[in-house]
Amino acid sequence: MRNQTGIVLIVEDNRMLAETVGGFLESRGFEVDFAADGQEGFRLSQKNHYDAIILDGNLPRLDGLEVCRRLRSEARNSTPIIMLTARDTLDDKLAGLDSGADDYLTKPFAPQELEARLKAVMRRNRKEQGHEVLTVGDLLFDPASHRVSRAGQELVVSPIGNKLLQILMRESPRVVSRREIEGEIWGSDLPDSDTLRSHLYNLRKVIDKGFDVPLLHTVQSAGYRMADLSKPVQSTKPSSQKNSMLAA
Repeated sequence: MRNQTGIVLIVEDNRMLAETVGGFLESRGFEVDFAADGQEGFRLSQKNHYDAIILDGNLPRLDGLEVCRRLRSEARNSTPIIMLTARDTLDDKLAGLDSGADDYLTKPFAPQELEARLKAVMRRNRKEQGHEVLTVGDLLFDPASHRVSRAGQELVVSPIGNKLLQILMRESPRVVSRREIEGEIWGSDLPDSDTLRSHLYNLRKVIDKGFDVPLLHTVQSAGYRMADLSKPVQSTKPSSQKNSMLAA
């Protein structure tokens, strides 16, 4: 019978810390699996289903940031990831989130806070798993697998680009303010003013370059919107083309 709280993979080379965290989570109803290095963590995450991954930043054999990047970009794995690390600067946190982590918690930490954050990312992921593919014009995005295609052509989008797509396509055709976007992606630790602009520039190159109709629009002094302005604007609706996109 499936555990009702969740199954969590802890990727941590400090055995004492891993056992302490694992013991606490087990006492709270979680099932826990362990990996002591990045390569083993990546392998297990591919082999087994987990509801969340707790990932140390400093790992032998494969760095935590690289594990995160590979899970998102190579493996198309959307399992929620919480980076748990001693790297505590803003740049470190932004690097973790840019690599595809859903949350970032620095050591030392309270186990109760880790549990709360685990439940939050798991709850959000389960909600997203129930959504159909988002569509704007001929652009399709599957929040569950992070697969993106346009006009039948599969596109490769960065982890932050995926988060931007989900926000803008979910809210389409509404204009979403810069503050809303930054808050949803980075929380209270906001990046410098050029970071969002850079990610949007890169996203626009992927989804609009080579196509006749641009979909990502900057609205001066207001924010950004995703819409096909060559046609009457309609709100994003679940797509019935999910299977055809995944098979493309």
